[in-house]
Amino acid sequence: QVQLVESGGGLVQPGGSLRLSCAASGSIGSIYAMGWYRQAPGKQRELVARITSGGTINLADSVKGRFTISDDKTKNTVYLQMNSLKPEDTAVYLCFREDWNSPDAYWGQGTQVTVSS
Repeated sequence: QVQLVESGGGLVQPGGSLRLSCAASGSIGSIYAMGWYRQAPGKQRELVARITSGGTINLADSVKGRFTISDDKTKNTVYLQMNSLKPEDTAVYLCFREDWNSPDAYWGQGTQVTVSS
């Protein structure tokens, strides 16, 4: 059974940093890509960052230069390092996973990130 367990969200002041983690389990060999979306109240879900099993990275323009995505294949974990956080980064961050053999992505439970003074 595929599972995604997220951690690392919280409250941080503007300009601060957080690191999100997403650990995957179940059918690990089927993973094509993993990453993060975010959902803010009243806004559409937005792709933040994505990394493929081959190492190709996509970042939203709004986070380039501030966020980085990386993975540790030995731990089946993806990380989102978020620096220079802004109030507009406040959202629920959702980890996702795309598998070679599945038309639908798998989703984590979400972790809240709040940037406020």
